[in-house]
Amino acid sequence: MPTTFVRVCGLGELEEDTPKRVELDGTPVAVVLTEGEVFAINDICSHANVSLSEGEVEDCMIECWLHGSSFDLRTGKPSSLPATRPVPVYPVQIQGDDVLVSVTQES
Repeated sequence: MPTTFVRVCGLGELEEDTPKRVELDGTPVAVVLTEGEVFAINDICSHANVSLSEGEVEDCMIECWLHGSSFDLRTGKPSSLPATRPVPVYPVQIQGDDVLVSVTQES
């Protein structure tokens, strides 16, 4: 199955270090512009069923507002407890002013 990218927003809609929640095929995704790059990470914390897009972004990390676990926007790996499992990250493409994300997995 080929990777399918879907437009999620315009680049101009993203504010630096302010996550934007979108849904792609029923998958909640937090899209984040930080340090000049755009990242897409699953919006649900692996520790508790909480939206990561409501948390703070700093140093390419997104923090879960409920218990304080931080996740690397590049890898999805948690850097602090209580979360121990990574959350999925998704490939991003920028085409003009369009931000495209893929939640499909290549097989």
